Amino acid sequence: MIKGGNRLTLLENGADYFPALVAEIDAARREIHLESYIFANDIAGGAVAQALMRAARRGVETRVLLDGFGSRGFETDCQKALRAAGVILYFFRPERGLLHLRRHRLRRMHRKLVVIDARIGFVGGINLIDDLNGRKLVAPRQDYAARIEGPLVADMHAAARRLWQRILWSRLGLRRGEDAWLKPDVKPVGAQRAAFLTRDNLRQRRTIEAAYLRAIVRARHEILVANAYFLPGLRFRHALIAAARRGVRVRLIVQGYSDHPLYHLAARALYRHFLENEVELYEYHASELHAKVAVIDGTWATVGSSNIDPFSLLLSREANLVAHDRAFAAQLQASLEAALQRGARPIHRQAWQRAPWYARLASWLAYGVVRLLMGIGGYAQTYDGINKGAYRRKRTG
Repeated sequence: MIKGGNRLTLLENGADYFPALVAEIDAARREIHLESYIFANDIAGGAVAQALMRAARRGVETRVLLDGFGSRGFETDCQKALRAAGVILYFFRPERGLLHLRRHRLRRMHRKLVVIDARIGFVGGINLIDDLNGRKLVAPRQDYAARIEGPLVADMHAAARRLWQRILWSRLGLRRGEDAWLKPDVKPVGAQRAAFLTRDNLRQRRTIEAAYLRAIVRARHEILVANAYFLPGLRFRHALIAAARRGVRVRLIVQGYSDHPLYHLAARALYRHFLENEVELYEYHASELHAKVAVIDGTWATVGSSNIDPFSLLLSREANLVAHDRAFAAQLQASLEAALQRGARPIHRQAWQRAPWYARLASWLAYGVVRLLMGIGGYAQTYDGINKGAYRRKRTG
């Protein structure tokens, strides 16, 4: 639900995000809830861990929920230190042994969400890991988050509470602490309108994808998407191409330097289809692109954890901010335009058509592997068009 009265602050990369996050943790008085897919014991992660321990020691209820796969390398000594300081730490679907390729094992907690004193919220794509902690990164990882104050924080707080209680109920059989959560502060603090969207495997299965599709269908001038793992299903591809055909400028910024080569190859299998339908493609090579953001018509913008791929849109728990605000959208667009100028290379249709046959074959083989993983999860048909008719009916109605 869209709510007004908010103050939204765009945070670019860890250079903006981590100082803001640590400052709010240090200012916390009663309650901190933090969720992350990755928590690394490096400079950035260590600074956050120290702030969390300081908060817990001064009596702040400090809860941390990490994904069991994404944070499987989180050191035992760090876990012990956090718990010894009073931090309540749990893992979502903790890994025990080899990852079995069954549907429930592919369902991860991928969202990056922080709520402090039920008054300040952070959401975005930035994990608790240093911007230069990666595969031979020579420049900071490109990513975004948002700091939120106002009535929307109540929705973020409620989402955090629901998942935390579910973890306690399902893993520990506990119902304690249900009344310990603060009542959110819903007083207006600004004039910006926004919605907080989550994706889960219950009632919110299509919420984030549906928001994207509605905005794309309504677009009249420009669509600018930057997404780290861009492997959209048939409905999403058709919506982008339909927008391009009606005269909307559609630009996609995807990874050129990837931490997951298989996904990079699989995404390239779709390049020709986009390029033949007037969609502009750019690969970001300055560093690793980890953003999951978009701006449409200068009025609609999203910042979150959700990639446009089968694992984010069909399996993982995700969280996105959707801002209906020209100032926020303009700031995000300016940042993306600067990234384009700084380190993005356009992919030209003619050059791509001349790519060696073995390069095209490798892309399609990688795409097949990703489809196989989706099939193991039981989602391949759903993602690639089994519900096309329903989407068309909704679109024309």
